[in-house]
Amino acid sequence: MRRLVLAVVVLLGVGLATPAVAATPNKADAAAGWLARQLIDGERFEFDFGGDKFPNQGQTIDAIFAFAAARASDTNAEKAITWLARPEITTGYIGTGGESYAGAHAKLLLAAQVRHKNTANFGGVDLEAGLRARLTPSGRFSDQSAFGDFSNAFGQALALLALDRTTGGAPASAVTFLAGTQCADGGFPLNFGQSPCVSDVDATATVVQALRATGDVTNAGEGVSWLVTKQNADGGFSAVAAAPSNANSTGLAAEALAGKRPLAAIKARNFLRSLQVGCSGAVADRGAIPFDSTGLDPATAPRATAQAILGLTGVSLDELDGGGNPLAPTLSCP
Repeated sequence: MRRLVLAVVVLLGVGLATPAVAATPNKADAAAGWLARQLIDGERFEFDFGGDKFPNQGQTIDAIFAFAAARASDTNAEKAITWLARPEITTGYIGTGGESYAGAHAKLLLAAQVRHKNTANFGGVDLEAGLRARLTPSGRFSDQSAFGDFSNAFGQALALLALDRTTGGAPASAVTFLAGTQCADGGFPLNFGQSPCVSDVDATATVVQALRATGDVTNAGEGVSWLVTKQNADGGFSAVAAAPSNANSTGLAAEALAGKRPLAAIKARNFLRSLQVGCSGAVADRGAIPFDSTGLDPATAPRATAQAILGLTGVSLDELDGGGNPLAPTLSCP
């Protein structure tokens, strides 16, 4: 009888054991699972320059945002934020030795908030204080660097989103400054001080989320209206005029459109799903979202997938909150 019981346990063991991954038909979950499996040591992305490896903190944070939006791959999200909190990784990103970068401070502060970390002592740095120190009298968050000021709309928008989550809130002057960069057509430029002012899809999609979060619904609404005019017939969005639709721009735009222009958001999500590698693709590639319709490129797919997840879920940047499924799901296939 004991042998029979043991035999039954062995036969049923696969069904009784907790799986290492979970299969899912959900497109965003599957994308988050694929993205998690691209992380080096399950924790980070790196730059590769001629065989030399360097930390890629920015792309690692993009993954954390994507995992939070999908509510999946939470174990990898925690590993990623732990890696980012290593002092040399933190300061190597936000600046040290007289260098201090506004956009990096903002993006890392938001990531730490999403993961519920102590932002007053993250990697040995007070991220909020460091970001507020970059605020200039004009309301612009600017870099302090011997190499020049490369702060732009992304960094300004992320600063508003991160500081809006703090007790002190986002500075009114910073909100006014960002709203004041709006072009005559209603969109927003990537770089400040352009002449003529040229609206940018990616920048506008991010800026409108920051303005909405901080109470400027009028300028945010105008930005959304401009975005809709830039949607291509296939439902996607392009980084530049006349270029093919891509997952990065479409993901950000779909996120900004969600809840505001539902039909446009649905068309954008359908385009993203059309790009995703499905069950007919190689097992290792399933769930990935290529940059465009030319196919999967390992160099661009991780960032494209991360930003596409934002659009697939429709979770705005101000609503991102870490947690959810600890596993890295795989696409459910017959």
